Amino acid sequence: MTKFLITFLISLLVISCESPAGSYSSSKKYQGYYKIGKPYKIAGITYYPREYDSYKKQGVASWYGKKFHGKRTANNEIYNMKDFTAAHKTLPLPSIVKVKNLENGKSVIVKVNDRGPFTKNRVIDVSKRAANSLGFLEKGTTRVEVTLLKGKTKELHRKLGLK
Repeated sequence: MTKFLITFLISLLVISCESPAGSYSSSKKYQGYYKIGKPYKIAGITYYPREYDSYKKQGVASWYGKKFHGKRTANNEIYNMKDFTAAHKTLPLPSIVKVKNLENGKSVIVKVNDRGPFTKNRVIDVSKRAANSLGFLEKGTTRVEVTLLKGKTKELHRKLGLK
């Protein structure tokens, strides 16, 4: 019984130490590509995608799910609402960011692989899974802080052979 209890406790410790960052993409072969893109216009507003040395911004987050599930993202990945992913208007694709819910203190690490949100005053759209982890799935929106994780982004690019 003691051996079982020790194994169980060690398993719990390992699971609790795992970061959602390890789950930000599905296990399928990576089909996306690195993309900054040219300036583009949506609803009369021009957006200028670019590289950032650093990026930290507060604003409103929303989430997207079933309507986009299984469709191509802006960098050619297949959107999976069960992954830790997000859409941003100007960050390079893919990028890794930390999203912190300013209303409850919860945070997740997500891979930005799509463009959006194009609704007024929104800073990021996160996947359904990320919204659930951040605690705002039912509410629909929340105030967040988005921080680019430059080192993790470079690490991902190296791992995927991008750039």
